[in-house]
Amino acid sequence: MSASAGTGVFVLSLMSIPICYLFNSLIYSNSAEAFFFAGCTTVLILVISARFMLKKKAPVDPLFYVYAVFAFLSVVNLIIGLEQDNIIDGFVTFYFKVASVADPHIKTAHGHMISYWDGCVHYLMYLLMIAAITWGDSYRAIGLYWVGSFLMRAIVYILGNAVGKYGTQVGLFLLHMLYISVSVWACFRIFSLPSTRDVRSTSIQEAGRKSLLHRPLDLLFIIYLIPAFAFCVFRGLIVLDCSSKWCQDYTQHYEPYLKDPSAYPKVQMLVSMLYSGPYYIITLYGLLVPGCEWMPDLTLVHSGAVAQAQFSHIGASLHTRTPFSYRVPAASQPVFLLVNVLYAVVPQALCYRCRTRPAFFLKPTADKKAE
Repeated sequence: MSASAGTGVFVLSLMSIPICYLFNSLIYSNSAEAFFFAGCTTVLILVISARFMLKKKAPVDPLFYVYAVFAFLSVVNLIIGLEQDNIIDGFVTFYFKVASVADPHIKTAHGHMISYWDGCVHYLMYLLMIAAITWGDSYRAIGLYWVGSFLMRAIVYILGNAVGKYGTQVGLFLLHMLYISVSVWACFRIFSLPSTRDVRSTSIQEAGRKSLLHRPLDLLFIIYLIPAFAFCVFRGLIVLDCSSKWCQDYTQHYEPYLKDPSAYPKVQMLVSMLYSGPYYIITLYGLLVPGCEWMPDLTLVHSGAVAQAQFSHIGASLHTRTPFSYRVPAASQPVFLLVNVLYAVVPQALCYRCRTRPAFFLKPTADKKAE
């Protein structure tokens, strides 16, 4: 397949920049002609981009078109984040006036962080998956990482919107649900893609015979999983208003953001406790017992989820949009960053180990036939 389709998506996503600026400029002119001109110009730009994108052979995979739209929206989210932090100006001012009533959640520190995550990390993943579709390669690994990241972002954002201080303002709820519905459908499509693993049966047998002492890296991961499990349960208990002195001292000195009234950190910690907690126990089993073929895929989904969660949590804990009383104290920031960065980075290393050396987690061909 020609690369023109993938190039067209990239060009289309960048068209969001002039489109946002054009709409913002014309809407403030307060004339019907300006609105009509803005609409016609936008349609013309989209038609030209789509024609360039599909001028040879249209991709068969429907996710190509889903990711093309999502890539366009990701750049818009990046523009929103940059303008809210006063890095740029005059692109989405009209949206902020609407959002102050219909979607006030976007102006919170957590909303800032997911705008940056979607505009940078998700955008890169969309382009990589589009490139893989264009060239006929498998994009299942990147897709599973995106699944974890997207699900964590969506669950925390929607539940945080519902129970936080802006819970009564759901002006764009239906629009969010349309985006969520399409994304969930894309998640199921990615899970249904065939897995591509090419490992010799002898390597699988040799890896399965190695004890834990002969796998020092796996031993280190097991040692990490135990305090990681305790840490995610500990923070879950904090947001459940545990009266323990340890919980109160930790909240006061290290992570006061856990008590932020926006409810995002509370939902984040509860989701992490209910999702990451069982994951750590299952992963312990997978690192001890050979032949757990679900390990590489599970670590991909979890690493994407924890990366998104920790980026949003760390950023929002330090962001100026968070009230000063809920920000991390300056004296505690080194410890806060060390613990939370490690909590985000080690799962990425575990995922890399499972994907690059999956022999221990696979079953020999003979065993599969016997089953």
